[in-house]
Amino acid sequence: MRRARLRISVITGATVTLLITLVGGVAHTVMTHAQDEQVRRELRYGASRGDLSSPPVCTWLYAPGTTPLANSPAGFPVRADMDRALRTREAVERTVRRNGTVYLVRTQVRADGRLVQAVFDLRFQLADRRYLWTALGVAEVVGLLAATATGAVLGRRAVAPLAEALTRQRRFVADASHELRTPITQVYTRAQVLARQAADDDLPARHRDGLARLVGSVGRLGEVLDDLLLSASLAADPARRSEHRHVELVTLARTVVAEESDRTRDSGLTVVVNGPSYPLCVDGIESALRRAVGELLVNAIGHTPAGGRIEVDLAHADGTVQLTVTDTGSGFDPAEAERLFERFHRGDAGGRYGLGLALLREVIAHHGGTVAATGRPGRGARFTIRLPECASSAVPEPAPAVTAGRP
Repeated sequence: MRRARLRISVITGATVTLLITLVGGVAHTVMTHAQDEQVRRELRYGASRGDLSSPPVCTWLYAPGTTPLANSPAGFPVRADMDRALRTREAVERTVRRNGTVYLVRTQVRADGRLVQAVFDLRFQLADRRYLWTALGVAEVVGLLAATATGAVLGRRAVAPLAEALTRQRRFVADASHELRTPITQVYTRAQVLARQAADDDLPARHRDGLARLVGSVGRLGEVLDDLLLSASLAADPARRSEHRHVELVTLARTVVAEESDRTRDSGLTVVVNGPSYPLCVDGIESALRRAVGELLVNAIGHTPAGGRIEVDLAHADGTVQLTVTDTGSGFDPAEAERLFERFHRGDAGGRYGLGLALLREVIAHHGGTVAATGRPGRGARFTIRLPECASSAVPEPAPAVTAGRP
């Protein structure tokens, strides 16, 4: 919301600046044109009819055989223009820079045959133009300050209702998810107990299958609630600096794989963690990063058929820690790579990716990292997380490959 208010202030200030600049440009053009026309009229009049002993204001008249006035500027007349006008019998007009100012000079032969050179001093016209730009500059600064302040006030008033609505929405999501977590956990636990009892009592297969589906559905519902809670938490406080710690990703990856060992074993999958012989530390929130890595693993498990293989590789690369999850599953169309991270995106093959991958990218982005996906239909998929590496004082320990799943 702060960015939205700042954006409104900047847009308002830029609009005012553009308008003042436009008005100033038009005013300068009109003034310059009017001054030039007036000066040229006076200069032509002085050159053709002016009294050599009493020329118009800011004008000096020169002619062969006459003595210039006492206040005449130095460096005049311009002899070359007089010779040219006398030779061609055509008026010669040009601008001359001398004595720290600008002069407009017109040389012509009058109707009575007398050669006259008129010199007009443009210093007052040039000063008027400078004063105009100075006044416009001051007006622009004042207008910019006023526009920025006005934009800030308008932005605050315009954004405040939206910010309040979003805050209420986030609070509702967080409260609802939190309140639902306990009963859903209880239902999940009870469903697991019933499923075990059904297996122990050797109930009909259809009953056991129904309870197994119930356990899976309630478990997924719990995961959705966890996603909603994490998303609301990140939206309310994206940085959460107080929760940041040094997180060792190799250990975290092993832990996540171990937690999913039952699922990978039941699915007939082999999961391998390949880590270096030294720690790979990042600065972040361990619970959020655990959820992100877990989401990649769960996604791979869900899209890899029995007998498949999932590899979790960790490496150091150019100041970043890279975690890659590769599977031998169904893969996806490369054109879908970016859309996989959209909330509740459904692929062409009907696979639904839900909130998880979208939340995964959100978590990684809040940690200053990136996540990318590559894959091809029928050839598996690869998801790569890159996070900024942090300095670690841990003593390097061997990190052998860890395997979970089928014996």
